Amino acid sequence: MGHISLRVKTIIASYLDISAEEVVDTASLADDLGADSLEIMEMIMRLEEEFGLDIGDDVIEKISTVGDAIKYLESMRA
Repeated sequence: MGHISLRVKTIIASYLDISAEEVVDTASLADDLGADSLEIMEMIMRLEEEFGLDIGDDVIEKISTVGDAIKYLESMRA
């Protein structure tokens, strides 16, 4: 597991108070992990702080799974 992937999964697990094993790339933030829209926005803000990025609304709308968040952050750090 890459450094970015591990950081993202740790943040999501901690924020949602779930086990890290539940946070897999294919997990839907809402459907599988039970995050509501406010929680998703707050997690995105936490990821922005962690990675020093500003994630635009157009991108946020496309992030529905853990893997989506990881792919975006990896592309921005490349």
